[in-house]
Amino acid sequence: MYITCLDLEGVLVPEIWIAFSEESGIPELKLTTRDEPDYDKLMKYRLNILKEHGLGLKEIQATIAKIDPMPGAKEFLDELRSVSQTIIISDTFSQFAGPLMKKLGLPTIFCNSLEVAPNGEITGYKMRCEKSKLTTVKALQSIGFETIAGGDSFNDLGMIQASKFGFLFRTTEQIKKDHPELPAFTEYGELIKFLKECLSK
Repeated sequence: MYITCLDLEGVLVPEIWIAFSEESGIPELKLTTRDEPDYDKLMKYRLNILKEHGLGLKEIQATIAKIDPMPGAKEFLDELRSVSQTIIISDTFSQFAGPLMKKLGLPTIFCNSLEVAPNGEITGYKMRCEKSKLTTVKALQSIGFETIAGGDSFNDLGMIQASKFGFLFRTTEQIKKDHPELPAFTEYGELIKFLKECLSK
């Protein structure tokens, strides 16, 4: 029995931090997990920048409200969910993900949570578990699932490599170069075809 595990940002929706960087005019916030493999280092860097500029959850949520799924993403996800149990496994936060999940047809998402002060300042974050993507895939395998996993960033590689079938989607040239063994896709049409072939095996 298969379960398909997908990354969220860069695969189904635009990168939230890049969108917020553009909205706020703070270029330093464009850094993502495609650029920085150490997630803890990346988040501490982001939170320090937010504090310096007096920005909090409310401002980021206002940007998220304007973000739509990538063209074709909802249709791709609908088709995938009609043939495979599917979970989105993301390093984003529940306070960010809610509006985006509505626009995607309310798929199941496993993500993390932010620590927010009464004044809206983001003071920290709490990971659901260590190496959350890899840990989740291994947990699913331990209860009888074969996993198919895909994403676009460094933090997706663990779950991709641990799965029976793995793939990259709209990733960087560097990650493709570093992992020539992984099939890489840029279009939902070719990806759903690949996934259906995997599910038939």
